[in-house]
Amino acid sequence: MIHTNIVHILTLSLLIWGSPFVAKFFRLPMPPVEIILGSIVAYFGLVGHNPYFTLIAEVGFLYLMFLAGMEVDLKQITKSPKMVIQRSILFLFFMVIFSMIFGFIFDLNTIVIISMPLISIGLLASLSKVYGKEEPWIRLAFIAGVLGEILSIAALTIFDAYITTGSPMELILKVGYLLLFILVIFILYRMFNLLFWWYPELKSILVPKLNTSAQDIRLSMALFFIMIAVMLSLELEVALGAFIAGIGISAFFHHEKELEEKMSSLGFGFLVPLFFIHVGASFDLKALTLEGVVPGALLITVLMIVARLFAAIVLRGINGSSKDAILIALSLSMPLTLLVAVATIGYDTKLLDQLTYYQLILASIFEILISMTIIKVLQVNKRLNKKGEQ
Repeated sequence: MIHTNIVHILTLSLLIWGSPFVAKFFRLPMPPVEIILGSIVAYFGLVGHNPYFTLIAEVGFLYLMFLAGMEVDLKQITKSPKMVIQRSILFLFFMVIFSMIFGFIFDLNTIVIISMPLISIGLLASLSKVYGKEEPWIRLAFIAGVLGEILSIAALTIFDAYITTGSPMELILKVGYLLLFILVIFILYRMFNLLFWWYPELKSILVPKLNTSAQDIRLSMALFFIMIAVMLSLELEVALGAFIAGIGISAFFHHEKELEEKMSSLGFGFLVPLFFIHVGASFDLKALTLEGVVPGALLITVLMIVARLFAAIVLRGINGSSKDAILIALSLSMPLTLLVAVATIGYDTKLLDQLTYYQLILASIFEILISMTIIKVLQVNKRLNKKGEQ
């Protein structure tokens, strides 16, 4: 047992350190490389089921959601033109419609159809780090993504409650908790906004300029874990709590650029890679040999991406760039965590067979590989065109 733990620790350490070199060599984005490497080392038995690894990976996922929340600028979203908000809502609406149409045409499992319109902006935080949050398409993607993320997590919470609760009353109660929680968060946001407006010096007390005790990081982590504890006590989706904690830090301490960099370095340098490696390790490479797994996963992947590309037509007129609309659609085509969550719930409750379960897990990986690779190609072409014009 001790020997196995040592092998696990050494393997994970080498993967965290070495994956950037592998990504650079193959010219691939980091998340898919970490997922693939996690699958490979698990196949050879270098990494296996370990409760500590699973726990840290779960924290890594929640921290990724926290970082995604920190990327959200509430003031920018609330001050966005009505046209942007309306087009974002239309994008989400048409994405759901196209997903349902494709699902029925190809006679997909009901759980698969439910999972197809899900949106998670966890990986959008990774794209923002690579390409910069000032990119117009990233700013627009965050507006549509935040709305989609909240709706997706709410849908996942209701779906989980519907599957696991024994009575309609329990389902209504859980949905009521979710709505009440969102209302309380909104009231608290307004209260703190007013408090900091009247007493701006409070921000300096909570996050002092001369910070020798890392109070900014302590405050962020305290809020992160407090929100997780609240969600656990209400038996709601924990990812939503982590996401809102990140939004809270961004909303009231967005001027502290160093704080964002510190939190991001901790996440993308340690916790987030462990999450991606764990996702890869949880997928059995032997499943690739099962008949129908790869074709089924590719079909789900293509349908999810195409549904978003079709829906993105409504986004074209916002800043006059069709390429930006495509980039937004691709950046919101990677609901890795929510897709894995729905697949796990469906499989555990016997609503999904093993074949469909593997197809969904593999599709979540394919989406990252395909979307991030196309985004990288489009961004490179975009920069080359700009240089050519200059």
